[in-house]
Amino acid sequence: MDRADDAVSRDSVPLAELLEERRHLLDVARWMLGSGSEAEHAVDEAYRKWYELSRPARARIGEPRSWLVRTTGSICLDRLAPPGHAAPGSRHHPAPDTPTPAQRPHAVLAEEIDEVLLGALDSLTPAERAAFVLNEVFGMPPGAVSGIVGRPEHECTELVHRARHTLRTRRARPATPRRHDTVVRAVRRACVTRNPVLLASLLAPDAIAYFDGGGKVRALDRPVRGARHVARSLLALLAGTTLQTRSVNGRTGLVVRHHHEIAAVVCLDIAGHQAAQIWIILNPDKLRSWNPRGPSSPPPPAG
Repeated sequence: MDRADDAVSRDSVPLAELLEERRHLLDVARWMLGSGSEAEHAVDEAYRKWYELSRPARARIGEPRSWLVRTTGSICLDRLAPPGHAAPGSRHHPAPDTPTPAQRPHAVLAEEIDEVLLGALDSLTPAERAAFVLNEVFGMPPGAVSGIVGRPEHECTELVHRARHTLRTRRARPATPRRHDTVVRAVRRACVTRNPVLLASLLAPDAIAYFDGGGKVRALDRPVRGARHVARSLLALLAGTTLQTRSVNGRTGLVVRHHHEIAAVVCLDIAGHQAAQIWIILNPDKLRSWNPRGPSSPPPPAG
C-alpha cells in the first residue's frame, strides 16, 4: 500500500460511526449549553476547527473523537462564560487525546428529560455545569474533565461537589404532581432503553434505593446508595421484565410485570428534578392486591 492509499484508509470511517460521533458531540454540547440550536453551532464550529488543521496535524491525533469532544467542550465553555471573560481552558488549539466516555445519554433526549435535567443545571456556574455534566452524566475520568475545563483535577472534583450541593439544595423543594409524573416517566424510559448513564442522571447523586422482599424473595437486604449504584441495581433487577407507569399510592409509580404477574411495584420520592429515594416492593404478600386473580391469570386490559 502506497502513502496515498494509506492516507485514504486512515480517513475512511463507516458512515454509522461518523453519525454516532456527531450525535455524541451534540449530546455533550446540549447538556452543557441547554439548547439544541446552540449545540448544533458549537459542534459545527468544532468540526470547522478540525478541518482547519493541516493533514499532518490531523494524522498526529490518535483519537479524533476525543479531540472533538475536548474541542466541543471548550467551545461550550466559551459560550457559557460572561461577556468579556474567556472561560478557563477554552483555547481551541489542537488538543492532546483525552478518553471519551464509554456511554452517553439516549441518542435523542426527549422533551420531558430536557425539562427535568437541563433546567436544574441552570443554577450552576459554567465551570460547575461543565465539570458536573462531563463527570456525572458522561462518566468522564477526572483527567479528561480537567483537560476540558482547564483546571487541575482537584479543582474539578471540588466543582463537581459544589454542583451536587447546589442541586441537592434545589431538590429540597417538593415536586409538583406534574413534575413527579414527568420524572417517573423519564426514569421508566431510561429503564426500558437500558441506559445506565441516562438513568443515573435522573437520580440524585446521593439517591438511595430500598428493596423489600419480606424474606420471601431473594432481594438485596440493605439499601443501595449513590446514583450510579442505584441505576445498575435497578437495571439488573428489571432485566427480562416489562415496566408500566401506574398510579401507586395516589402518585405516578412503576409496575413491574413478569409474564402475567405483577412482580414488583416501585415508588419514587421526587425532589426537584430528580428521584431521591426509591422503594422497590417485591414481597409477594404486599403484592396480593395487585394480583387478585393469581399469577396464572392473564393481565387486565391496559387502561
